[in-house]
Amino acid sequence: MTTTPSLTRTLKLPSLVLFGLAYLTPLIVLGIFGIIAETTGGASPAAYLVAMVAMLFTAHSYGRMAIAYPVAGSAYTYVRRSIDPRVGFLVGWAILLDYLFLPMVIWLIGGSYLTAQFPGIPIGVWIVGFILITTVLNILGIKVADKANYVLMAFQLLVIVFFVALSVGNVVATSGAGGLASTQPFFNDTSSVATISAGAAIAAYSFLGFDAVTTLTEETINPRKNMPRAIMLIALIGGGIFVTVSYVTQLVHPGGVFEDSASAASSIALQIGGQLFGAVFLAGLVVAQFASGLAAQASASRLLYAMGRDSVLPKAVFGRLSAKFHTPVVNLIVTGIIGLIAIFLDVATSTSFINFGAFTAFTLVNASVVFHYVRQRRAGHQLNVVSYVVVPVIGAIVCAYLLSQLDSNAITLGLSWLVLGIVVLGLITRGFKAAPPEMTATEKATVEAAA
Repeated sequence: MTTTPSLTRTLKLPSLVLFGLAYLTPLIVLGIFGIIAETTGGASPAAYLVAMVAMLFTAHSYGRMAIAYPVAGSAYTYVRRSIDPRVGFLVGWAILLDYLFLPMVIWLIGGSYLTAQFPGIPIGVWIVGFILITTVLNILGIKVADKANYVLMAFQLLVIVFFVALSVGNVVATSGAGGLASTQPFFNDTSSVATISAGAAIAAYSFLGFDAVTTLTEETINPRKNMPRAIMLIALIGGGIFVTVSYVTQLVHPGGVFEDSASAASSIALQIGGQLFGAVFLAGLVVAQFASGLAAQASASRLLYAMGRDSVLPKAVFGRLSAKFHTPVVNLIVTGIIGLIAIFLDVATSTSFINFGAFTAFTLVNASVVFHYVRQRRAGHQLNVVSYVVVPVIGAIVCAYLLSQLDSNAITLGLSWLVLGIVVLGLITRGFKAAPPEMTATEKATVEAAA
């Protein structure tokens, strides 16, 4: 008798946290340090602190939904089950901007670093290399990708530790030990509440992906317990790293004036560690991009699998797992092919519309917690008002505000993608007369197994 292949539960809390941190890419704090310092007037850690507090509200909401619906699909599943299947489809469609194109951006940034160092080799060669290696590792299975992730994250964190240590040494050498304690990186004469808020809107980009770990729910041991913990830990640890690294870097270079804000961290790495550390720093950035791409591609493929399993996307293509590897091989290949678009784009163009999908999803996941609370009350179940109403409402307001702060190009592209999603939804629901197809029996069995 043939059995349908299913996702295998192998991930524990440490692995989930590592996957989430890999998706965040802790070194991104240095990649965009100059831009945030310039925006805030030299108060980058304050911007990260504000962004972290804001993201923790949304992380809490993801945790509530992961307990209620421990299945793959993340925001798509939560909104579909709590609010409405049609709204869920549109959230899934919107967040595809984030999930599908973020791996492409990650591979593009990694290729850009290497091309700058080795100008004789075309960027396309590096991008194709990134895609081939990450796709193969993800196809072989989540356990293989998990083991690779440990090595990649260890190296990335090692680079961060050395950067912080060298920064501390530089500050002590120039200003004495007392120079390590300063309020200037949090608020100074050139910063203001307005500039810090603007910087926080940019800094929130560094947190995008803390939610992506929820797409691995069906591969997690005891997801109702481990998933909410993992989400909060990822936001807290990631935020702690961002605040600490930006603080010491801001001490090394006070203020927000740079020759080139886009490459400010590379100049600071050379300043504090010389040519050798400059080379190690570059290697760390490339490894960080590789680790992040590994996690991002895994998450994108799981979202496509959840939508394919529900027949929202063609089930024969997207809703299948490999009988040999128990992974969504076709979906992994699709994300790899999409990544090839990076060869023809620059970083600014490719990142302009990612935030639209992410902030749309964050806003509606917060809203879905409130809808879930109302439904449970009607069914006679009592839930904590603060946890299921107050916190998510604050989270929804913050995320909606961040969504409104995106530049006009991002909003235009995001809305265009959303309109296309409405057209697709109209087609699969016969003019919105029927709900999008669901696989309720499959999800029920999965929830029961998770319990």
